[in-house]
Amino acid sequence: MNKPKHPPIPLSPPDKKSSQVHSFGYDAATKTLAVKFDKGGTYHYHGVSPEKFADMQKAESAGKYLGAHIKPHHKFTPIP
Repeated sequence: MNKPKHPPIPLSPPDKKSSQVHSFGYDAATKTLAVKFDKGGTYHYHGVSPEKFADMQKAESAGKYLGAHIKPHHKFTPIP
């Protein structure tokens, strides 16, 4: 039996309303941030530190934090 290429990461909505991010979660073992967007699509961002994940959880806007601190610095994989 084959293991899934991208194991599911539990997602939860941001503490504060985001116009872009529906929900997100983190796998500390692989340092992977999973983000599901309001307009559809889920992406895994690789090499994200636990500190960045914690900062995103506390951010005034998860979408703005993602755009400023995650997208420019981390490779991603779209998840079907």
